[in-house]
Amino acid sequence: MIKATGKKSFSSRFFGAIEKAGNALPHPAALFGIFGIITILLSAMGYLLEWKGINPATGVTVETVNLLSREGVHRILLEMVNNYTGFAPLGIVMVAMLGIGVAESSGLIKAAINALLLRAPGSSVTFMIVLAGILSNMASDLGYIVIIPMGGLIFHSLGRHPIAGMSAAFAGVSGGFSANLFIGTIDPLLAGLSTEAARIIDPDYYVMPTANYYFMAASTLVIAFTGTWVTRAWVEPRLGKYTGDVQQEPISRLGRNEKKGLKWVLFTMFIWFLLFAAGLIPDNGFLRGADNTVLHSPLLKGFISVLFLAATSCGIVYGFIAGTFKKHNDVFSGMAVSFKGMASFLVLVFFAAQFVAWFRWSNLGLLLAIKGAAWLKEIDMGLIPLVILFTLFSGFINMFMGSASAKWAILGPVFIPMFMLLGYSPELSQAVFRIGDSVTNVISPMMSFFALIIVYYQKYDEKAGIGTLIATMLPYSVAFFFVWTLLMTIWILIGIPLGPESGLYYIR
Repeated sequence: MIKATGKKSFSSRFFGAIEKAGNALPHPAALFGIFGIITILLSAMGYLLEWKGINPATGVTVETVNLLSREGVHRILLEMVNNYTGFAPLGIVMVAMLGIGVAESSGLIKAAINALLLRAPGSSVTFMIVLAGILSNMASDLGYIVIIPMGGLIFHSLGRHPIAGMSAAFAGVSGGFSANLFIGTIDPLLAGLSTEAARIIDPDYYVMPTANYYFMAASTLVIAFTGTWVTRAWVEPRLGKYTGDVQQEPISRLGRNEKKGLKWVLFTMFIWFLLFAAGLIPDNGFLRGADNTVLHSPLLKGFISVLFLAATSCGIVYGFIAGTFKKHNDVFSGMAVSFKGMASFLVLVFFAAQFVAWFRWSNLGLLLAIKGAAWLKEIDMGLIPLVILFTLFSGFINMFMGSASAKWAILGPVFIPMFMLLGYSPELSQAVFRIGDSVTNVISPMMSFFALIIVYYQKYDEKAGIGTLIATMLPYSVAFFFVWTLLMTIWILIGIPLGPESGLYYIR
């Protein structure tokens, strides 16, 4: 367990108690296994008690699926391997680590960090890490694979606690998931679901992918500053000085070969940029999506593959120019080395994948969302209280369902018509949902990369567990909720549009 230095405040004792209680639980892998067993038992109970509900998106009755039935047991046994190999974070992490392993073993990452830290003002490092995490969301899962571990490396190099650096990055990547200065892949996805839900009331209504752009762009800086403040005011004082065994990467000036290698890396990246531009800018560009748009291009949707190719090529170029690579075998050795620290992650993911799959099969999360949405709809209140309660409700549901689009497919057909009948726009209900869906990501075990973050923490503190992660990230979750909800309240009171042609109110 992480120990802070000096006299402990009430908040330190409170979060310390959360960490202690959480880490007193079994090993995270065992805990996910226990969750899976509980899910199986609850599915049988729910089936016997006839837990059911009507999916507002389809009108179909949803019933609890008994995983202890003959069919359920067969499915558990037959799909166990597929649950593991098909678990999205597993393949993403493994492919990304191949490329990152080359870049790291060549010395490129260390040299790039040294060059960055020599130029960046010390007071701005935390802000830049949180901001980089937020902006990384437009590039699929880049933040989880690159930004979070890099946050730890940068903080450690500066003599600050590496877990604080990773936490700041994680807060940006996951807690600030919906905020961005650019339109990402999640925007058209949610907009499409919102359009279908809005047409329950108005058959001609259309929600644009840019529906929440103004609000989310403003949120980017607000969340970045909030994450920076939480890191400096709460997280770092609580963690104290790092006393672990991981050696600090010294910040040193670059040598001649290192500078030359970085110059060639910049040239390589420029070549990649030209290639991407040639594939995206023309109307019929070869990198555009099947619908001929940039947002659905393989460059964005398949960014992990792009990351692998770019990181590998840049690592190779740097390695041979800087002299850290002597022969081609060094490249593959670098890939192999990157996998040596993944053993615990591979074990943990197996149990996490089974739990997530079983919970989804049982329909327990779906029923919870349906029942909760129906209850919230029955409450009659003003707009600001409704916004606050809907944000809390979305955050609560996020603890049980990981996919934003899956949740919105359920909640959208309930809350969008409800908001519209009350005179509020579909764009507003979508923006409120996105706030709640983001702020609890950092403390939700259902978040796909939750297990990976624990493994990152264990690099610097082998005793770190679920309790460490939740206790460290809870201040971000609470602060993001208050600040983001306050921003939305002010936005509503002033009457600022949420995006281009996307007002706050629905007028027939």
